[in-house]
Amino acid sequence: MGVPNFCAMLDLMKLARQMQGISQHLSQEAAAAQERVAAARRLLAIAAPRQGDLVAQAETWGDRAPFTAAQPTESLQLRAAVDAAPEAHTVLATDGSQISPSHHEIAYCYLINVGRVVLHYGQSRFPLLDSLPEVVYRAEDLYLSRQWGISTEEWMGHRRTVAEAVVLAELGEAVQGTLTADGSGVPVLALVDGSLIYWFLEALPGEARDRILPPILDSWERLRRQNIPLVGYLSASRSGEAMNFLRFAACPFTQPDCQTHCGNGDGSEGRGQAERAPCGGFLPLRDATFWATELEPGQRSPFWRSTASILDLYGDHRVYFCYLNVGPEVARVEVPQWVMADAALCEMALSMVLTQVQKGYGYPVALAEAHNQAVVRGGDRSRFFALLEQEMIRAGLKNVGTSYKEARKRGSIA
Repeated sequence: MGVPNFCAMLDLMKLARQMQGISQHLSQEAAAAQERVAAARRLLAIAAPRQGDLVAQAETWGDRAPFTAAQPTESLQLRAAVDAAPEAHTVLATDGSQISPSHHEIAYCYLINVGRVVLHYGQSRFPLLDSLPEVVYRAEDLYLSRQWGISTEEWMGHRRTVAEAVVLAELGEAVQGTLTADGSGVPVLALVDGSLIYWFLEALPGEARDRILPPILDSWERLRRQNIPLVGYLSASRSGEAMNFLRFAACPFTQPDCQTHCGNGDGSEGRGQAERAPCGGFLPLRDATFWATELEPGQRSPFWRSTASILDLYGDHRVYFCYLNVGPEVARVEVPQWVMADAALCEMALSMVLTQVQKGYGYPVALAEAHNQAVVRGGDRSRFFALLEQEMIRAGLKNVGTSYKEARKRGSIA
């Protein structure tokens, strides 16, 4: 009699039957994407000579549009080459990870781990590769967010975002102070993974938002005082902000008042509604998909000013972005307004980003290392709770242990 197989978790035979039509579907989607790109290219040709008028229309009527459309700050026809970074430069990066709280563990707490990376190029200096852990266990910290209807798990993620920004500013001040002391004066880049636009803040109550955004902006200001450009790097960006600007060029009405002429044309009632709008013939089309057909490796698109409503709270740190062909992909690169305002600083930042991707074989090496320093693996989680258990026993606490559910899951017969 054979031994039953309790280890099979996924039935691939059943799955294969459900995937038979995926190749045909993807082929159809690829053909449709080419048509949307062609339509967007035609609109770009129409928009380029009317750029000033369209920007004015977007500023006047943008609040009536049910979509967020970025505004170009450079010529739509710009395709600028980005130079490689100078041999001597320094790159800073942070990234975070966490151990989420669980009532089934020996104690209800969570851990935030921020990976720190400082890479010096052409300077014969040792890099910094480590992480800073923080354990949150006090009731006033664990349950603070409940008053705003925000779960502890969600609040933990927001606190991690703050921690990443604060640690990055601390690195910038420490490195810049050292560079000033020894007179090297090499350019420095502060790099973060993901967007600088914290869309999640829009849904938070004001009191909760005031505990998240100010310390982040303060950290950015500390980098600004050190003249260290801050860049957010987005791989595989799904944004359509830039393409939405072309909808003003496609509008057949003298006044692009979306609410009056077209109603709710943002697709919130389905993808088809947005496509049926007079300006939606090329939707849905991501910015990165379009710019991948426009940019050669090493080139960037024009810069755009994001009009996301949350940015009204950013002050001088309002976010601008461009698309950069780094070779393997077209990435979205975001900078605060003060970086954008200094052309030399901005171009230097872009050159260091491009060089980072080249050194990382398709992804910025500093961000990859920061992630590796921050990530909490299964073994780390077990050791964390084992250490916590030892401390609780040493403190004289009794009946220390996981819940029966957690213990059963760990000792499954499968």
